[in-house]
Parts: sequence; structure tokens; C-alpha cells
Amino acid sequence: MKEAVARFVPDGASVCMGTALEALIPFAAGHELIRQRRRGLTLVGPISDILFDQLVGAGCVARIQAAWVGNVSAGLGYNYRRAVEHGVPHRIEVEDHSNLSMAAALQAGAMGAPYVPTYSLLGTGLVESNPSFKQARDPFSGGPVVLVPALTPDVAILHVQRADAEGHAHCWGTLGITRPAALAARRLIIVAEEIWPRERILSDPGLVLAPTLKVAAVVHEPFGAYPSPVQGCYGRGHDFYRRYHEDSRTVEGMQAWLDRWVHGVADWRGFLSRLGTDALDAVRVKAPRLSEPLDYGV
Repeated sequence: MKEAVARFVPDGASVCMGTALEALIPFAAGHELIRQRRRGLTLVGPISDILFDQLVGAGCVARIQAAWVGNVSAGLGYNYRRAVEHGVPHRIEVEDHSNLSMAAALQAGAMGAPYVPTYSLLGTGLVESNPSFKQARDPFSGGPVVLVPALTPDVAILHVQRADAEGHAHCWGTLGITRPAALAARRLIIVAEEIWPRERILSDPGLVLAPTLKVAAVVHEPFGAYPSPVQGCYGRGHDFYRRYHEDSRTVEGMQAWLDRWVHGVADWRGFLSRLGTDALDAVRVKAPRLSEPLDYGV
């Protein structure tokens, strides 16, 4: 993880994360961004749960393009609110999206189109709060539409269940906008729970997430999305989210949290060791639900 972040996520980069909404959030990668003290990042995503809030509190962020930032099970992120309202640790620029407009922006980027038209934003305050949205007339019906400009992040960091060394990745469950993000981003960092041989991954080609020509790095990082859930691997660490919300109420509490969970360990393995086996055992899959195999024979 250290090398992937060092090589492919420079200061000032636009980084897309949390594309599966509340699942598959690449916390291991986010913590490495904090440890390497990245600055001036633009964070792109729909709902990243507490990851964006952590990066804001660590001073890594200059701009956020997102639908929501906070703690899904507890409320708005304290660091995000302090940055927006009081400039602590510094002010950030916010570009408001809905979940659908974020999906549309990345889909436009994936298609190489300048924008995607939508009706969904009509009559909402988002058209006023986000000046990148442009209201226009549909040339066919003459009615109003909103044009959502394309987003093409510098890098998308995507957590998956398994991948091979080349970056052919399998990802399942609630994917949100993971596929459009993978195709819209200029490069991909794939973080995988398991690394499988190439022939096993390609035996199910329909499940492959994105072309490998976009993959800059593949990182093997078991439990790398904790405390978010990864279907088939582990569930959500509810208690970790709750404790983070309490610890991050104050600037001092947030700094203590960073010192313990991020700066106080050398890497993600150190984080997991500090977390303890009991916490990991509590979220492991207890009742596997296997899908039926597919036959691609001709």
C-alpha cells in the first residue's frame, strides 16, 4: 500500500473512493494517504462514510465533490463540519452532488462525454449550490433539463473481494457506482482481499470489473475495507463507527484518534493488530451463501 500511494497519489490529486456507498470503502488506502501526509486532495465519491471525514480531519483535503460526508450510523462528520463552518484545520471547497448526479458525472466521464442530462435535479437547491450544473432546454421536447458535467478523477481506489496480479478484479454485492468510477478514472489502484491466479479470475470474465490497462497497482490487503462491510468476507464494524464518532467530537479527540489508529502504527497490519482478533472475529462471515456456478461452455 505504501508504494502504491507514494507512486500514484501525489499532492493535489483528485481521488475517487467509496464508490460502493456504505460497503467496500478502502480505509487501508485512506489511512496510508494520511500517514504519507498528502495535501490538497480533491475527494470524489457518493457516500464514503467516515473515510472522507478522517482525511479532512488530518488536513489532507482541499476540495470535496460528494453527495454526503459523515457517519452513516451516527450523523454528520465532525471534522467535515468544523472545516466547512470554522476552517479547522483549514477551509475546504465543497461541490454538492446527489447520489444520482455523482453517478451521472462519472458515467459521462466513463463514456468520454462532456456531460449527461438529467431531470432529477430540477426544482432542487443543488442547481443553485453547485454552479457546475447547467440548466438547459431539451432540443427534442423543449423542456428543461440539467446538464451534469463529466468527472474524470486522477485515480480511483477500489476495494474488491479478489483480483489477480495484473488487476483483473472480481467485485460483488452492493456496487453502487464502482463500474462507472473504474472507467472514468485515469488510473486505478485495486485493493483486494485475496489474490487469485489469472486463469481462475478469467474463468468468470463477466465479473471482471475493469480493463487492466487502467490498473496502476494491485495491493493485497485483507480486511482493508474495515470497518465497512465486504460481502462474502466480513460485516460492518458498528462499534468502531460509534467510537470514532465520539472520539472525533473535538479537535483534540480527533488528534488522539489519529495518533492511535493511523500515525501510531506503521501500516494496515499494525492497525489490525491494534484492533485485535476479537473485533475481526466478530465481523467474519458466519453463514456462507454460495452462488450457483456458471457454465461458459460452447
